[in-house]
Amino acid sequence: MAEYLLLASGRDADVFVLDESRVLRRYRHGGDTAPEAALMAYVAAGGYPVPRVYVADGPDLVLERLDGETLLASMLAERTDVDAAADLLVELHDRLHALPARFGTAPTDRVLHLDLHPQNVMVTSRGPMVIDWRNAAEGPADLDVAVTALILAEVAVGPGAPLADIARNGLDAFQQRAEPPRASQLRRAVDLRRADPALSVAEKAALADAAALVRTRAG
Repeated sequence: MAEYLLLASGRDADVFVLDESRVLRRYRHGGDTAPEAALMAYVAAGGYPVPRVYVADGPDLVLERLDGETLLASMLAERTDVDAAADLLVELHDRLHALPARFGTAPTDRVLHLDLHPQNVMVTSRGPMVIDWRNAAEGPADLDVAVTALILAEVAVGPGAPLADIARNGLDAFQQRAEPPRASQLRRAVDLRRADPALSVAEKAALADAAALVRTRAG
């Protein structure tokens, strides 16, 4: 690969600057980005805020380069408060789940992001933009809500302040606003997270405590 400037690194992908308007997102362990690109094009056609996809080629996605910062960075810098962030997460869920499923035929089938949390929302000059669609699937909307709540809870039960404090407060605010997921969907969310190869052994061991926190806050 040509020498590109590394812009960001996530759990399973690196993002490089191509030029002023484009970035390259490359998955380290390979894979086919075509399904992710097709889904992003589908939700974009429905008016959902996602970066434009220019090219999908094997493990590489060439995407629109976004200005701004992640919602998490904005919260840490106190540019966005917890209540506003929770409002935004619920709004983004509601807008996504208002779109019809691409393939599913069950009445409850919707497009699900399944990784919608403050690090995957960019706060830009054009408004919020949702990134990282690799985990996306279809199913009942409350599964998506359960995954978001569980991810917030995973950080909340972790050792690191100030992230743990922000996540705990964020979980409270999110669950005050979101429709509570069914217990069956929270169990599915735990199973999905446990099967995620990007999670460490310690993170998977904390899932039970995180799920318990979600149930406590939901009650």
